[in-house]
Amino acid sequence: MRNLAILTPSRNRPQNIVDMIESLEKTQTKSDFIVIVDDDDVMLDRYLATGADVFMVERRGKGMAKPLNFVANHLKDKYRHFAFIGDDHRPRSEHWDLEFINNLDEFETGIVYGDDLFQGKNLATQVGMSGDIVRALNGMTPPGLIHLYLDNFWMKLGNDLGALRFLPNVVIEHLHPVAGKAQWDEGYKAVNAEEVYSADAQAFKEYIESDAYQQLLASLKPTHETDWKAIAKAHKEWQESGNAKPQGWWSI
Repeated sequence: MRNLAILTPSRNRPQNIVDMIESLEKTQTKSDFIVIVDDDDVMLDRYLATGADVFMVERRGKGMAKPLNFVANHLKDKYRHFAFIGDDHRPRSEHWDLEFINNLDEFETGIVYGDDLFQGKNLATQVGMSGDIVRALNGMTPPGLIHLYLDNFWMKLGNDLGALRFLPNVVIEHLHPVAGKAQWDEGYKAVNAEEVYSADAQAFKEYIESDAYQQLLASLKPTHETDWKAIAKAHKEWQESGNAKPQGWWSI
């Protein structure tokens, strides 16, 4: 099982992938980089010419949530951790992927994200997550989302699990039109339309309030609880006996 899959959905923006590859090389990224492209993308040949690993999916509506989930679910048993970065993100910190891996390894289950130089700590516009989350979700996002509120979900899930970590030393710049770092092309306009906002806001709300979300949390949270009474009893016995510390004892 490999350490980290970096998944990047893209449509009609092969030059972004060329620029991304350059950024990955400059930051000495070693993890597997996989570009997700729709089967009807008119620029498919140009994506293939980038030399990136391209995973082609059947297009089923607009947005990146479904393609991202399809590929993550397909690869869920091949990687320990998964990362999403958009085709308009650019890693700037050397070995950023190792930072993701090392921090995720500290969690039994967890979510990490870097500084995108726009939302910063406030929102995980790019994300790394432990593989058990992907296996529990059968993807990286809840069902029903189109393109937006993915980052809101990752923040909510990480907070509810008590396992969300912002990595300020990991810079993954977001070159988004709202940040004034890109033009509003037709792709941005389509997935940021009011109807998409409304639909994704409703889908996000319904999922967070659903039994399915509670079941997800229950499946991901540690099943064991610290037995403080047993620890206190062992501590007392050790004090009374004057012998060596009992096995499994630690200071509290």
